[in-house]
Amino acid sequence: MAELRERGPAAESAGRLGGLEVARLSARGRVDALVVLEQHLAWLQAKQVEVLAAIAEHSDVPEAVVIEAGGKLDDVFAATWDGAVEEVACALRLSHLAAGRRLRAATLLAARHEETTRLLAHGRISYIQAQAVAEQLECLDDEVARRVESVLAARMPAQTVGRTKAALRREILRADPEGAERRHQERVKARHVVRYPQDDGMALFGAVVPAQQAALMEQAVDARAAGYGDDGRTLDQKRADALFDLVVNQPGVTGGGEGRAAAVVQVTVPFDILLGSEDGPAELEGHGPITAGQAREIAFAPGTVWRRLLTHPKSGLLVKTDPTVYRPTAETERHVIARDQYCAFPSCRMPAHRCDLDHVRPFDHRHPERGGQTVPENLQPLCRRHHRLKTHHTGWKVTRDPHSGVSTWTAPTGHTYTNTPPAHRR
Repeated sequence: MAELRERGPAAESAGRLGGLEVARLSARGRVDALVVLEQHLAWLQAKQVEVLAAIAEHSDVPEAVVIEAGGKLDDVFAATWDGAVEEVACALRLSHLAAGRRLRAATLLAARHEETTRLLAHGRISYIQAQAVAEQLECLDDEVARRVESVLAARMPAQTVGRTKAALRREILRADPEGAERRHQERVKARHVVRYPQDDGMALFGAVVPAQQAALMEQAVDARAAGYGDDGRTLDQKRADALFDLVVNQPGVTGGGEGRAAAVVQVTVPFDILLGSEDGPAELEGHGPITAGQAREIAFAPGTVWRRLLTHPKSGLLVKTDPTVYRPTAETERHVIARDQYCAFPSCRMPAHRCDLDHVRPFDHRHPERGGQTVPENLQPLCRRHHRLKTHHTGWKVTRDPHSGVSTWTAPTGHTYTNTPPAHRR
């Protein structure tokens, strides 16, 4: 293993790793094997960067040019950046944001970061370090970016990812202080709130704000937490509870939920689970699965409003509208949103209530009785991005099984990708 570690990654040594017998290695040998495997992962990721850059290279070529040059219709997916992003997202099971990020990083690495790409291919740095170089130096012109890269290249093999990112930020501030201030002001305009689902019915909630504001917010949370006294909670528990109180309850109001701001939280839960005769998952809008206990806590809280939507006993899909009008009724809209919960594109997690309701089979405005009807079986939520993709991008087609609710998307390359509704996910 020590020999392979010194030699670096290559096709020959990658073949030898298939027969690696971990149980026969010494403690030192296992550490060497770990490093060798990491080196080969970086080597393969460098190959993937090369492929992604080749895909991205043709993303601005008009469709007519592709055809005139002898290309086939299944080459057209790369004729638009969005089309390439969506195919990569589906193929690698990524969100379109993650796929676009990979394509953009590969483009930058191939175009102007030869030194970083070489370090990645030799297994001396990780892909995350290479991605950080591409993304953080994108704000600089080519010459300045290469100068900063050359300063960091000798250090990166010995650095953690966190240290590499901090060093990049520092060198960018040195190289372009005026630009850094301008970019900061632009980012201030893009401040926003974030919420991410986590395991065991938990979620991460926060905001992307200027660093100085975050410091003040943290102090406010600490001050609120300090006022709780010694009541058995840990400091972290008090700080989390303090943030909740500051956001949901009016500061200074205690107990009984008085002063609480009006809020709407949508939960989809089977009736037997709601009543407690069965235990199983419910669905919290914008989050995903939660426990039966959490669903009951929300359902039986003071002021809760219930809406009944019937489901099929076997499939779990919502069932039960004027089918010959283009716009769905409010009931139908609620039905589809509660049924599908998210955008129906395979790689998308946009909540359904923020999506358009799209006719799977197009609605015929001249002869409504002949076209796709405005019924739940023919409606699906699509975010604006994927609604445009289906409507305007050559070659993307979708069908939906009315019984299972599974939608099948066919890309211009001929590859197919499926989206399964929540009731069928296991």
